[in-house]
Amino acid sequence: MAAVTQTQKFSKQFLWGFATAAFQIEGSTNTDGRGPSIWDAFSREPGRTLDGRDGDVATDSYRLWKEDVKLLKEYGVRAYRFSLSWSRLIPLGGRDDPVNEQGIAFYNSFIDALLEAGITPFVTLYHWDLPQALHDRYNGWLNKDESVKDYTRYAQLCFSRFGDRVKHWLTINEPWCVAILGYGRGVFAPGRSSDRNRNAEGDSSREPWIVAHHVILAHAHAVKAYREEFKATQGGEIGITLNGDWAMPYDESPDNVAAAQHALDFAIGWYADPVYLGFYPPYMKEVLGDRLPEYSAEEWAIVKGSSDFYGMNTYTTNLIKAGGKDEFQGNTQYTFTRPDGTQLGTHAHSPWLQSYPDGFRALLNYLYKKYQKPIYVTENGFSVKDESFKSVSEAIKDTDRVDYFKGVTNALKAAVFEDGVDVRSYFGWSLLDNFEWADGYETRFGVTYVDYETQKRYPKDSARYLTKVGF
Repeated sequence: MAAVTQTQKFSKQFLWGFATAAFQIEGSTNTDGRGPSIWDAFSREPGRTLDGRDGDVATDSYRLWKEDVKLLKEYGVRAYRFSLSWSRLIPLGGRDDPVNEQGIAFYNSFIDALLEAGITPFVTLYHWDLPQALHDRYNGWLNKDESVKDYTRYAQLCFSRFGDRVKHWLTINEPWCVAILGYGRGVFAPGRSSDRNRNAEGDSSREPWIVAHHVILAHAHAVKAYREEFKATQGGEIGITLNGDWAMPYDESPDNVAAAQHALDFAIGWYADPVYLGFYPPYMKEVLGDRLPEYSAEEWAIVKGSSDFYGMNTYTTNLIKAGGKDEFQGNTQYTFTRPDGTQLGTHAHSPWLQSYPDGFRALLNYLYKKYQKPIYVTENGFSVKDESFKSVSEAIKDTDRVDYFKGVTNALKAAVFEDGVDVRSYFGWSLLDNFEWADGYETRFGVTYVDYETQKRYPKDSARYLTKVGF
């Protein structure tokens, strides 16, 4: 097949744009009836974020949302992926708790403004910000019956209030991070693990697998509700979005080739195999035994097939060696250093991230072949090294991020036009520099520089590049 040329363009239905998450940008955590989320409490605890800062203001997007829409329009995006704050809509979170009409009105105005600007809303229901009241009431995601029912009711509320205009839904963002970082490593809210130097409560050997089990069920029940109650009249589509990076064998030794697949099983297959194929990866069952909760036949019937597409969040590629002792990584070792001592790509500010566009193309092919669903790339981006320590004039010249996006968009075109992968969106992470979870504000992923003292926004070269790339 002929090589991809720069003149080849995606169809006008291809959704390109940028992504954000409510807690990372909105701020106004005590405004207009919003209730607290687990990230409010967690980020305010001393030592939880690298710079000691919280999400109380973030990029002030609850107040400055019209500026955000204006920026999106200037960038010429076709779509915008954002998340709804559960505790802004149902402050106490539960299925019998009151709805906050001020929160409903805020998102109604925002969705209407996007549509008026010709921008398709792509909405995430849950991006890690569980209402604190549900964690206090019954330990949140650790309680299957309560969490599944409360999440499903929250989803139904969103479908009923916004689904006449929102036609693209994501149920859960990156459940791997919810389970592993929140309940395994304890570095994300609610901060549970077996490490008593870090966390007062938790069991890293069991809780992550339990939480993941319940999150998948919650996702599946929300999808069931949408399909049964709303899809016929609203005509939208719904699915889950999973994080997962490409895993390459360190070398061609059989052990390392097997280890690369094991890494993929624990990072991606843990969620994707149940949702798309109807079973857990055999290797996970081998490693975890009875610690991996099993679904009943009735539950499997709801879980299998519970996504209309594959939502793909990806950032990097890792070289994989056999013999690691980290269960969360499938007992494999991750590295960026090749056998000859060279690095896989350009270092980001985030230690877990290097550029490697060939891995992006390989992952698209792997997922499309294995799960046979259209792919929406819902997150992809790069944190430039030490960007927070540069002047604005220096930071907006984000050459490493431009190079990253250049490589990825070329790889995306190759996957679509040469390999025949059905990809339907590309959302760069992120529209704005923002509260980067446990990193606080020192790590910047935005294509727009935010001066956190003034909240002034400055487009970076990467935003200009993606605006002109020709989706």
